[in-house]
Amino acid sequence: MPDELLVRLQRFHEHTFPGVQDTFETLVKDGQHPTILFIGCSDSRLVPYLLTGTGPGELFIVRNVGAFVPPHDGSAGYHGTAAAIEFAVLNLNVARIVVCGHSHCGGIRALYEGAPKQATNLAAWLELGREAVLPVRLCPEALRRTEQRAVVLQLERLMGYPMVREQVEAGHLTLHGWHYVIEDGEVHVFDVRSGAFVPASSATHSGTGPYRDAADDAVFNEIDASYYSAAQSA
Repeated sequence: MPDELLVRLQRFHEHTFPGVQDTFETLVKDGQHPTILFIGCSDSRLVPYLLTGTGPGELFIVRNVGAFVPPHDGSAGYHGTAAAIEFAVLNLNVARIVVCGHSHCGGIRALYEGAPKQATNLAAWLELGREAVLPVRLCPEALRRTEQRAVVLQLERLMGYPMVREQVEAGHLTLHGWHYVIEDGEVHVFDVRSGAFVPASSATHSGTGPYRDAADDAVFNEIDASYYSAAQSA
């Protein structure tokens, strides 16, 4: 029985790579210069290059469960995501940071249902999204709202990184919150002025910032003002 993964590697080398070899040789010679740091959930249905229409060298990508951002102060322990944020801003001088959550997120669902008993690291990691949880029983609408709240929470946490805040306030860096609805093929972008996620097909921007400190709950209140009564009676 053939090793399908090996076959795919061989296919890439023999058939795909020759068509993009010049691009990769240039990226090696001149180095990488991505303009976007993309922090996305690890979910296999979220494909950053398809969403953004980008190619090799254009995105600096970080993937983790839930698209979470650990606090800069190290209170959640050392983590590769924090290191990647620092590297992207200080070494690569990215102009945009995108935090992309998505519909039907297993990580967000686990905030309500819990993680498997043996998944001690996962349980600890999920606490980074705890503030986004709603005081209602889980239903599709509650899951969607929590996914969106979690994106906003990560944007707020990004502003706790000194180098991020400095670049945002200087006008050199913008933050973008996205919620990808898998079944619709549409990204909803966060508009800080209205406190709402707007479908990209009708939006006038790709997400706005800067964002309030995590201690300020006003953004969450805007998102959920019309929701609580309906959700509690669902």
